[in-house]
Amino acid sequence: MIFKRVLGMGAVLALAIGAQHDIASAQSVPQSAASSTQQVRKSAQAVHVGGVTVAAAISSGKGHKPPPEPPYNGTPPLLFNGGGPCFFFPCDHGAVMMTASTGPLVVVPIFWNPAGWSMTSSYKNIITSYLADVAKMSGQTQNVFSVVDEYSGSNGQIHYNVKLGPVINDTDPLPADGCTLDASDTSGIYADGSGYNACLDDAQLQAEVDSVTAANSLPHDLTHIYVLYLPKGVESCFLPGETTSPADGQGCTINHWPTAVYCAYHSTDLVSAVYANMAYPIYASPVGFTCGSDASFPVLQSPNGNPDADTEISPTSHEIIEAITDPDGETGWYDASFYEIGDECAYIYGRTRGAPGAYFNQVINGGHFLTQTEFSNNVFAASGGQAGCVQSASQEH
Repeated sequence: MIFKRVLGMGAVLALAIGAQHDIASAQSVPQSAASSTQQVRKSAQAVHVGGVTVAAAISSGKGHKPPPEPPYNGTPPLLFNGGGPCFFFPCDHGAVMMTASTGPLVVVPIFWNPAGWSMTSSYKNIITSYLADVAKMSGQTQNVFSVVDEYSGSNGQIHYNVKLGPVINDTDPLPADGCTLDASDTSGIYADGSGYNACLDDAQLQAEVDSVTAANSLPHDLTHIYVLYLPKGVESCFLPGETTSPADGQGCTINHWPTAVYCAYHSTDLVSAVYANMAYPIYASPVGFTCGSDASFPVLQSPNGNPDADTEISPTSHEIIEAITDPDGETGWYDASFYEIGDECAYIYGRTRGAPGAYFNQVINGGHFLTQTEFSNNVFAASGGQAGCVQSASQEH
């Protein structure tokens, strides 16, 4: 069977292995998501698709604190994969982002917010403020972005140096559905009981990124990442067609079917645009899945008083950092199970501060945020394999 290349290389396999591991962990993936990834695994052995933030089961814990967290999720250490053959185009041959040769990483958020679709100004402003704060703290060692400084690629050492590019409010209308929205998924998806009204496949998301970047004269290179935020009510899937069966490798955002797999992912498209698909955040879902901190905590944590934006910030961090260390999903950094740097520490937060319901673990330019940790090979080695997920490079010493 020929499997269509839909994401950057390296991660549907990581997704499958990740889900299998997570079933046995405190941050377990729901069984329907796990069964989906078992189908994806069959196709993923022949191709690499990467950078997926896997949906998790809602925590059944009590009290205010999460249960003891695992030291990591995968089979570290992270290994550099830059010298082998490339199986798909585009291939970066081990090049990474945010090096001296690529310059600062320019993060361009694209808020796809057509008329009639839900995406509040507060949601966009909090996410934009987070990205601006990450940029302002470039070169410092007190947040998760600093962890990437210990990694390098064929084009040199990574240095934490982020710039916020143009913030694009994309009002283009949504295209006709590329994937087939099932009637059962029109309700009971989000915490408020609402559901999807449209379904877009990965090729359609790539097309929108390419259209927006062309309209704004923005380049496709290893300097820029285009972070595409979808409005509430839009399901997205790897492939066109049905959303109910994983038989052909289909995977989608949280729904009522075995294809319920992911919250977000990153990739490089066929015209070399590095992008991330950021589905509108789902948490406290009637389905029993989440993309938020209620995978670990008994209740969702919202340090900025906006549960949607606060939930979206962690997968945003996950996908941007993975793109830095593995932009093509094939020749960057991942472990023996194809876990990338963010996969190793998904839903692992470490020490938190603040009041219950508003916990945070990152203070970035004075802003309070809750994000997953990121994986440090240095800490893994120094601890004899007993630790690895850290909140910042300052924890490496």
